[in-house]
Amino acid sequence: MHTRRALVKATVATAAALCCATVFAQKGETVKIVWIDPLSGLMAPVGQNQLRSFQFFAEKFSQKNPAGVKFEVVGMDNKLSPTESLNALKAAIDQGARYIAQGNGSSVAGALIDAVNKHNERNPGKEVIFLNYAAVDPDFTNSKCSYWHFRFDADTSMKMEALTTFMKDQPDIKKVYLLNQNYSHGHQVAKFAKENLARKRKDVQIVGEDLHPLAQVRDFAPYISKMKAAGADTVITGNWGSDLALLVKAANEGGLNAKFYTYYTGVTGTPTALGQSSAGRVFQVAYNHYNMGGQIQQWQQEYKQKFNDDFYTGAVVHIFNALGEAMAKAKSTDPVKVAPALEGLKFKSFNGEVEMRKADHQLQQPLYLTVWQKADDRHPYGPENTGMTLAPVKEFPSYISSTPTSCQMKRP
Repeated sequence: MHTRRALVKATVATAAALCCATVFAQKGETVKIVWIDPLSGLMAPVGQNQLRSFQFFAEKFSQKNPAGVKFEVVGMDNKLSPTESLNALKAAIDQGARYIAQGNGSSVAGALIDAVNKHNERNPGKEVIFLNYAAVDPDFTNSKCSYWHFRFDADTSMKMEALTTFMKDQPDIKKVYLLNQNYSHGHQVAKFAKENLARKRKDVQIVGEDLHPLAQVRDFAPYISKMKAAGADTVITGNWGSDLALLVKAANEGGLNAKFYTYYTGVTGTPTALGQSSAGRVFQVAYNHYNMGGQIQQWQQEYKQKFNDDFYTGAVVHIFNALGEAMAKAKSTDPVKVAPALEGLKFKSFNGEVEMRKADHQLQQPLYLTVWQKADDRHPYGPENTGMTLAPVKEFPSYISSTPTSCQMKRP
Protein backbone atom coordinates (compact mmCIF):
# COMPACT_ATOMS: atom_id res chain seq x y z
CA MET A 1 0.00 0.00 0.00
CA HIS A 2 2.77 2.42 1.00
CA THR A 3 4.66 1.58 -2.19
CA ARG A 4 1.61 2.35 -4.32
CA ARG A 5 1.01 5.66 -2.56
CA ALA A 6 4.67 6.57 -3.02
CA LEU A 7 4.42 5.71 -6.72
CA VAL A 8 1.33 7.92 -7.16
CA LYS A 9 3.15 10.77 -5.33
CA ALA A 10 6.21 10.36 -7.52
CA THR A 11 4.06 10.38 -10.70
CA VAL A 12 2.29 13.58 -9.59
CA ALA A 13 5.65 15.21 -8.75
CA THR A 14 7.09 14.25 -12.17
CA ALA A 15 4.01 15.66 -13.94
CA ALA A 16 4.34 18.91 -11.94
CA ALA A 17 8.01 19.19 -12.83
CA LEU A 18 7.25 18.62 -16.53
CA CYS A 19 4.50 21.23 -16.42
CA CYS A 20 6.80 23.84 -14.95
CA ALA A 21 9.72 23.05 -17.26
CA THR A 22 7.50 23.81 -20.26
CA VAL A 23 7.06 27.53 -20.75
CA PHE A 24 3.48 28.60 -21.46
CA ALA A 25 2.23 32.15 -21.79
CA GLN A 26 -0.52 32.28 -19.24
CA LYS A 27 -2.04 35.07 -17.25
CA GLY A 28 0.26 36.18 -14.48
CA GLU A 29 3.36 34.26 -15.62
CA THR A 30 6.56 36.26 -15.04
CA VAL A 31 8.95 36.87 -17.93
CA LYS A 32 12.43 37.71 -16.66
CA ILE A 33 14.62 39.99 -18.77
CA VAL A 34 18.27 40.41 -17.76
CA TRP A 35 19.65 43.82 -18.74
CA ILE A 36 23.43 43.82 -19.37
CA ASP A 37 25.01 47.29 -19.67
CA PRO A 38 27.29 49.75 -17.81
CA LEU A 39 26.46 50.79 -14.25
CA SER A 40 30.02 51.98 -13.48
CA GLY A 41 32.62 54.12 -15.27
CA LEU A 42 32.06 57.23 -17.43
CA MET A 43 28.95 55.76 -19.10
CA ALA A 44 27.27 54.78 -15.79
CA PRO A 45 24.75 57.70 -15.86
CA VAL A 46 23.44 56.46 -19.24
CA GLY A 47 23.21 52.85 -18.02
CA GLN A 48 21.45 53.82 -14.79
CA ASN A 49 18.88 55.86 -16.74
CA GLN A 50 18.20 52.97 -19.13
CA LEU A 51 17.91 50.32 -16.42
CA ARG A 52 15.39 52.55 -14.64
CA SER A 53 13.56 52.94 -17.96
CA PHE A 54 13.33 49.16 -18.40
CA GLN A 55 12.08 48.66 -14.85
CA PHE A 56 9.60 51.55 -15.10
CA PHE A 57 8.05 50.11 -18.27
CA ALA A 58 8.17 46.52 -17.00
CA GLU A 59 5.81 47.74 -14.28
CA LYS A 60 3.57 49.60 -16.77
CA PHE A 61 3.30 46.71 -19.23
CA SER A 62 2.85 44.12 -16.45
CA GLN A 63 -0.44 45.88 -15.70
CA LYS A 64 -1.66 45.47 -19.28
CA ASN A 65 -0.39 43.50 -22.26
CA PRO A 66 -2.08 41.14 -24.76
CA ALA A 67 -0.37 38.01 -23.33
CA GLY A 68 -1.36 38.80 -19.73
CA VAL A 69 2.21 38.15 -18.52
CA LYS A 70 4.23 40.00 -15.89
CA PHE A 71 7.66 41.42 -16.71
CA GLU A 72 10.65 41.56 -14.38
CA VAL A 73 13.94 43.28 -15.29
CA VAL A 74 17.20 42.50 -13.49
CA GLY A 75 20.28 44.66 -14.17
CA MET A 76 23.87 43.45 -14.45
CA ASP A 77 26.87 45.82 -14.75
CA ASN A 78 29.13 44.91 -17.69
CA LYS A 79 31.49 47.91 -17.23
CA LEU A 80 31.13 48.42 -21.03
CA SER A 81 33.37 45.34 -21.50
CA PRO A 82 32.66 42.41 -23.86
CA THR A 83 34.37 39.99 -21.42
CA GLU A 84 32.31 41.21 -18.44
CA SER A 85 29.20 40.97 -20.63
CA LEU A 86 29.88 37.30 -21.42
CA ASN A 87 30.24 36.61 -17.68
CA ALA A 88 26.93 38.42 -17.08
CA LEU A 89 25.26 36.40 -19.87
CA LYS A 90 26.43 33.14 -18.27
CA ALA A 91 25.12 34.28 -14.86
CA ALA A 92 21.78 35.29 -16.44
CA ILE A 93 21.40 31.88 -18.12
CA ASP A 94 22.35 30.12 -14.87
CA GLN A 95 19.53 32.07 -13.20
CA GLY A 96 17.10 30.73 -15.81
CA ALA A 97 16.68 33.95 -17.83
CA ARG A 98 15.53 33.38 -21.41
CA TYR A 99 15.59 37.03 -22.52
CA ILE A 100 18.54 39.43 -22.38
CA ALA A 101 18.62 43.13 -23.28
CA GLN A 102 21.69 45.22 -24.18
CA GLY A 103 22.37 48.38 -26.15
CA ASN A 104 25.44 50.35 -25.12
CA GLY A 105 28.37 49.47 -27.34
CA SER A 106 28.31 47.46 -30.55
CA SER A 107 31.55 45.73 -29.47
CA VAL A 108 29.57 44.26 -26.56
CA ALA A 109 26.56 43.42 -28.75
CA GLY A 110 28.76 41.54 -31.24
CA ALA A 111 30.21 39.37 -28.46
CA LEU A 112 26.73 38.68 -27.06
CA ILE A 113 25.28 37.71 -30.47
CA ASP A 114 28.04 35.12 -30.94
CA ALA A 115 27.64 33.77 -27.40
CA VAL A 116 23.83 33.52 -27.66
CA ASN A 117 24.12 31.70 -31.01
CA LYS A 118 26.54 29.14 -29.52
CA HIS A 119 24.50 28.68 -26.34
CA ASN A 120 21.26 28.11 -28.26
CA GLU A 121 22.88 25.60 -30.58
CA ARG A 122 24.33 23.58 -27.70
CA ASN A 123 21.36 23.82 -25.31
CA PRO A 124 18.09 22.96 -27.06
CA GLY A 125 15.17 23.71 -24.76
CA LYS A 126 17.05 26.56 -23.03
CA GLU A 127 17.23 29.04 -25.92
CA VAL A 128 17.74 32.75 -25.22
CA ILE A 129 16.53 35.78 -27.25
CA PHE A 130 18.71 38.91 -27.46
CA LEU A 131 16.69 42.15 -27.41
CA ASN A 132 18.98 44.86 -28.80
CA TYR A 133 17.70 48.33 -27.89
CA ALA A 134 20.60 50.58 -28.94
CA ALA A 135 23.62 48.82 -30.51
CA VAL A 136 23.39 50.12 -34.06
CA ASP A 137 26.23 48.51 -36.06
CA PRO A 138 24.53 47.62 -39.41
CA ASP A 139 26.51 44.35 -39.62
CA PHE A 140 24.23 42.85 -36.93
CA THR A 141 21.35 42.77 -39.41
CA ASN A 142 23.56 42.12 -42.45
CA SER A 143 26.68 39.91 -42.49
CA LYS A 144 26.37 38.96 -38.79
CA CYS A 145 22.59 38.62 -38.65
CA SER A 146 21.23 36.06 -36.19
CA TYR A 147 17.84 34.41 -35.81
CA TRP A 148 18.01 35.02 -32.03
CA HIS A 149 18.83 38.75 -32.26
CA PHE A 150 16.16 41.45 -32.72
CA ARG A 151 17.05 45.14 -33.03
CA PHE A 152 14.52 47.78 -31.89
CA ASP A 153 16.66 50.88 -32.61
CA ALA A 154 17.32 52.13 -36.16
CA ASP A 155 20.80 51.17 -37.31
CA THR A 156 23.62 53.55 -38.25
CA SER A 157 22.95 53.30 -41.99
CA MET A 158 19.23 54.10 -41.54
CA LYS A 159 19.98 57.17 -39.43
CA MET A 160 22.65 58.38 -41.85
CA GLU A 161 20.27 57.87 -44.78
CA ALA A 162 17.75 60.21 -43.09
CA LEU A 163 20.39 62.67 -41.88
CA THR A 164 22.03 63.12 -45.29
CA THR A 165 18.62 63.35 -47.00
CA PHE A 166 18.16 66.51 -44.91
CA MET A 167 21.79 67.71 -45.21
CA LYS A 168 21.84 67.55 -49.02
CA ASP A 169 19.40 70.49 -49.11
CA GLN A 170 21.43 72.70 -46.72
CA PRO A 171 23.59 75.06 -48.85
CA ASP A 172 25.61 76.21 -45.78
CA ILE A 173 27.17 72.74 -45.45
CA LYS A 174 30.46 72.82 -47.33
CA LYS A 175 33.22 71.51 -45.05
CA VAL A 176 32.48 68.48 -42.88
CA TYR A 177 34.58 67.07 -40.04
CA LEU A 178 33.96 63.48 -38.85
CA LEU A 179 34.67 62.76 -35.18
CA ASN A 180 33.74 59.38 -33.78
CA GLN A 181 34.47 56.79 -31.12
CA ASN A 182 37.05 54.20 -32.11
CA TYR A 183 34.94 51.04 -32.25
CA SER A 184 32.54 49.45 -34.72
CA HIS A 185 29.71 52.01 -34.32
CA GLY A 186 32.06 55.01 -34.76
CA HIS A 187 33.70 53.39 -37.80
CA GLN A 188 30.28 52.78 -39.38
CA VAL A 189 29.11 56.38 -38.79
CA ALA A 190 32.20 57.69 -40.62
CA LYS A 191 31.85 55.13 -43.43
CA PHE A 192 28.16 55.83 -44.14
CA ALA A 193 28.61 59.60 -43.80
CA LYS A 194 31.31 59.55 -46.50
CA GLU A 195 29.35 57.22 -48.81
CA ASN A 196 26.07 59.13 -48.50
CA LEU A 197 27.58 62.60 -48.88
CA ALA A 198 29.57 61.46 -51.93
CA ARG A 199 26.31 60.23 -53.46
CA LYS A 200 24.05 63.15 -52.50
CA ARG A 201 26.39 66.18 -52.26
CA LYS A 202 29.54 65.73 -54.35
CA ASP A 203 30.56 69.35 -53.62
CA VAL A 204 30.89 68.76 -49.86
CA GLN A 205 34.48 68.37 -48.63
CA ILE A 206 35.48 66.06 -45.76
CA VAL A 207 38.12 68.30 -44.14
CA GLY A 208 39.09 66.01 -41.27
CA GLU A 209 38.41 62.66 -39.66
CA ASP A 210 39.29 61.44 -36.17
CA LEU A 211 38.57 58.36 -34.08
CA HIS A 212 39.15 58.50 -30.32
CA PRO A 213 39.03 55.88 -27.52
CA LEU A 214 35.52 55.06 -26.24
CA ALA A 215 34.61 56.59 -22.85
CA GLN A 216 38.19 57.63 -22.00
CA VAL A 217 38.68 61.20 -23.29
CA ARG A 218 38.10 63.87 -20.66
CA ASP A 219 39.18 66.91 -22.70
CA PHE A 220 38.16 67.34 -26.35
CA ALA A 221 39.85 70.78 -26.74
CA PRO A 222 42.62 69.39 -29.02
CA TYR A 223 39.98 67.97 -31.40
CA ILE A 224 38.10 71.30 -31.42
CA SER A 225 41.35 73.11 -32.36
CA LYS A 226 41.80 70.74 -35.33
CA MET A 227 38.21 71.37 -36.47
CA LYS A 228 38.72 75.15 -36.34
CA ALA A 229 42.04 74.88 -38.19
CA ALA A 230 40.36 72.79 -40.91
CA GLY A 231 37.63 75.44 -41.35
CA ALA A 232 34.85 72.95 -40.59
CA ASP A 233 31.33 74.39 -40.80
CA THR A 234 29.73 71.04 -39.90
CA VAL A 235 30.62 68.14 -37.59
CA ILE A 236 29.07 64.67 -37.91
CA THR A 237 29.41 62.50 -34.80
CA GLY A 238 27.91 59.27 -33.52
CA ASN A 239 29.33 60.00 -30.04
CA TRP A 240 27.13 59.29 -27.03
CA GLY A 241 27.18 59.75 -23.26
CA SER A 242 30.23 61.53 -21.80
CA ASP A 243 31.90 61.47 -25.24
CA LEU A 244 29.24 63.77 -26.68
CA ALA A 245 28.63 65.89 -23.56
CA LEU A 246 32.35 66.69 -23.21
CA LEU A 247 32.73 67.27 -26.97
CA VAL A 248 29.99 69.93 -27.15
CA LYS A 249 31.23 71.49 -23.90
CA ALA A 250 34.70 71.85 -25.49
CA ALA A 251 33.14 73.25 -28.70
CA ASN A 252 31.28 75.93 -26.72
CA GLU A 253 34.35 76.83 -24.66
CA GLY A 254 36.59 76.84 -27.73
CA GLY A 255 34.26 79.09 -29.76
CA LEU A 256 33.60 76.59 -32.57
CA ASN A 257 30.45 77.80 -34.32
CA ALA A 258 29.99 74.78 -36.57
CA LYS A 259 26.73 72.86 -36.76
CA PHE A 260 26.73 69.42 -35.14
CA TYR A 261 24.75 66.54 -36.66
CA THR A 262 24.40 63.87 -33.98
CA TYR A 263 22.66 60.63 -33.05
CA TYR A 264 22.47 61.06 -29.26
CA THR A 265 21.98 64.69 -28.21
CA GLY A 266 19.05 63.82 -25.92
CA VAL A 267 21.04 61.34 -23.81
CA THR A 268 22.08 61.95 -20.16
CA GLY A 269 24.57 64.78 -19.65
CA THR A 270 24.49 66.24 -23.15
CA PRO A 271 21.51 68.64 -22.73
CA THR A 272 23.24 70.28 -19.74
CA ALA A 273 26.54 70.55 -21.65
CA LEU A 274 24.78 72.18 -24.62
CA GLY A 275 23.07 74.89 -22.57
CA GLN A 276 21.66 77.91 -24.39
CA SER A 277 24.73 78.76 -26.47
CA SER A 278 24.19 75.76 -28.77
CA ALA A 279 20.67 76.79 -29.85
CA GLY A 280 20.02 76.23 -33.55
CA ARG A 281 23.38 74.53 -34.10
CA VAL A 282 22.91 70.96 -32.84
CA PHE A 283 20.73 68.45 -34.67
CA GLN A 284 19.76 64.90 -33.73
CA VAL A 285 18.45 62.05 -35.86
CA ALA A 286 16.50 59.42 -33.90
CA TYR A 287 13.32 57.33 -33.87
CA ASN A 288 11.81 59.54 -31.13
CA HIS A 289 12.18 62.94 -29.46
CA TYR A 290 11.08 64.78 -26.33
CA ASN A 291 7.92 66.39 -27.75
CA MET A 292 5.94 63.57 -29.36
CA GLY A 293 2.71 64.15 -27.45
CA GLY A 294 0.16 61.45 -26.57
CA GLN A 295 0.77 58.55 -24.21
CA ILE A 296 4.57 58.63 -24.51
CA GLN A 297 4.62 62.27 -23.35
CA GLN A 298 2.49 61.35 -20.30
CA TRP A 299 4.86 58.50 -19.43
CA GLN A 300 7.80 60.88 -19.88
CA GLN A 301 6.31 63.35 -17.40
CA GLU A 302 5.59 60.54 -14.93
CA TYR A 303 9.16 59.23 -15.29
CA LYS A 304 10.48 62.77 -14.66
CA GLN A 305 8.38 63.15 -11.51
CA LYS A 306 9.40 59.73 -10.20
CA PHE A 307 13.16 59.84 -10.87
CA ASN A 308 13.94 63.52 -11.52
CA ASP A 309 15.45 62.30 -14.79
CA ASP A 310 14.47 62.18 -18.47
CA PHE A 311 13.17 59.18 -20.38
CA TYR A 312 14.72 58.98 -23.87
CA THR A 313 15.25 55.31 -24.81
CA GLY A 314 11.98 54.75 -26.67
CA ALA A 315 13.11 51.30 -27.88
CA VAL A 316 12.24 50.05 -24.37
CA VAL A 317 8.57 50.74 -25.16
CA HIS A 318 8.95 48.97 -28.54
CA ILE A 319 10.35 45.89 -26.76
CA PHE A 320 7.48 45.53 -24.28
CA ASN A 321 4.90 46.21 -27.01
CA ALA A 322 6.48 43.56 -29.25
CA LEU A 323 6.90 40.93 -26.52
CA GLY A 324 3.27 41.28 -25.38
CA GLU A 325 2.00 40.92 -28.97
CA ALA A 326 4.37 38.06 -29.89
CA MET A 327 3.73 36.06 -26.70
CA ALA A 328 -0.03 36.40 -27.20
CA LYS A 329 0.36 35.27 -30.81
CA ALA A 330 2.64 32.35 -29.82
CA LYS A 331 0.48 31.50 -26.77
CA SER A 332 3.83 30.96 -25.06
CA THR A 333 6.80 32.74 -23.49
CA ASP A 334 9.23 30.11 -24.79
CA PRO A 335 11.81 31.87 -27.02
CA VAL A 336 11.54 28.98 -29.54
CA LYS A 337 7.89 29.96 -30.10
CA VAL A 338 8.25 33.71 -29.52
CA ALA A 339 11.07 34.22 -32.08
CA PRO A 340 8.92 33.18 -35.10
CA ALA A 341 6.04 35.28 -33.71
CA LEU A 342 8.33 38.34 -33.57
CA GLU A 343 9.45 37.85 -37.18
CA GLY A 344 7.44 40.11 -39.48
CA LEU A 345 5.39 41.39 -36.53
CA LYS A 346 3.63 44.70 -37.18
CA PHE A 347 2.55 46.56 -34.08
CA LYS A 348 1.48 50.01 -32.94
CA SER A 349 4.03 51.93 -30.91
CA PHE A 350 4.54 55.57 -29.93
CA ASN A 351 5.86 56.51 -33.42
CA GLY A 352 3.09 54.80 -35.41
CA GLU A 353 2.93 51.34 -36.92
CA VAL A 354 6.33 49.68 -36.96
CA GLU A 355 7.45 46.32 -38.35
CA MET A 356 10.10 43.81 -37.28
CA ARG A 357 11.46 42.95 -40.74
CA LYS A 358 11.51 39.17 -41.10
CA ALA A 359 14.55 39.06 -43.39
CA ASP A 360 17.02 40.49 -40.85
CA HIS A 361 15.17 41.30 -37.57
CA GLN A 362 15.67 45.05 -38.02
CA LEU A 363 12.72 47.18 -36.85
CA GLN A 364 11.40 49.42 -39.63
CA GLN A 365 10.20 52.72 -38.20
CA PRO A 366 9.95 56.47 -38.86
CA LEU A 367 12.87 58.72 -37.92
CA TYR A 368 12.89 62.36 -36.81
CA LEU A 369 15.38 65.17 -37.25
CA THR A 370 15.25 67.63 -34.35
CA VAL A 371 17.14 70.82 -33.49
CA TRP A 372 18.27 72.15 -30.10
CA GLN A 373 16.33 75.31 -29.24
CA LYS A 374 14.52 77.13 -26.46
CA ALA A 375 11.48 75.23 -25.18
CA ASP A 376 8.18 76.92 -26.09
CA ASP A 377 4.41 76.29 -25.98
CA ARG A 378 4.57 73.90 -28.95
CA HIS A 379 7.66 72.06 -27.71
CA PRO A 380 7.52 72.40 -23.93
CA TYR A 381 9.66 69.53 -22.62
CA GLY A 382 13.06 70.72 -21.32
CA PRO A 383 15.46 67.84 -20.59
CA GLU A 384 17.70 68.19 -17.50
CA ASN A 385 15.70 71.30 -16.55
CA THR A 386 17.61 73.31 -19.16
CA GLY A 387 14.62 75.27 -20.50
CA MET A 388 15.85 74.04 -23.90
CA THR A 389 14.51 71.17 -26.01
CA LEU A 390 14.86 69.15 -29.19
CA ALA A 391 12.16 70.45 -31.55
CA PRO A 392 11.15 68.45 -34.64
CA VAL A 393 12.39 69.79 -37.98
CA LYS A 394 11.54 66.87 -40.29
CA GLU A 395 9.95 63.43 -40.11
CA PHE A 396 11.18 60.59 -42.34
CA PRO A 397 8.64 57.81 -42.93
CA SER A 398 9.87 54.20 -42.63
CA TYR A 399 10.34 53.79 -46.39
CA ILE A 400 12.83 56.70 -46.52
CA SER A 401 15.02 55.56 -43.64
CA SER A 402 14.85 51.87 -44.57
CA THR A 403 18.08 50.42 -45.99
CA PRO A 404 18.51 47.10 -47.82
CA THR A 405 19.87 44.00 -46.08
CA SER A 406 22.34 41.33 -47.18
CA CYS A 407 21.31 39.01 -44.33
CA GLN A 408 21.17 35.29 -45.13
CA MET A 409 19.19 34.25 -42.05
CA LYS A 410 19.97 30.75 -40.77
CA ARG A 411 16.78 29.56 -39.13
CA PRO A 412 16.79 26.56 -36.78
